[in-house]
Amino acid sequence: MEDNNIQDTGSGNLERPVRHHRRDASNDKYFKIRNTLNIIFIIGAIVGMAVFYFHDRTTGTIVILTAMAFKIAECCFRFIRQ
Repeated sequence: MEDNNIQDTGSGNLERPVRHHRRDASNDKYFKIRNTLNIIFIIGAIVGMAVFYFHDRTTGTIVILTAMAFKIAECCFRFIRQ
């Protein structure tokens, strides 16, 4: 029985199965907007933590919650990816 999921490595008789763990980014039509939303979330979370610890706790909490809204939007795009 021949396995069609085997890839020849070209170095003798060693063969490894082909693994597909990630989808190709070119197939994801929301890839750029998801990355942009993630960058906004990360920057917002860092700024929010800095404001929270070094200035006003209430303002810092609002900044962090706003950053979380961007992350939730990114998650929605991930769910409707196809």
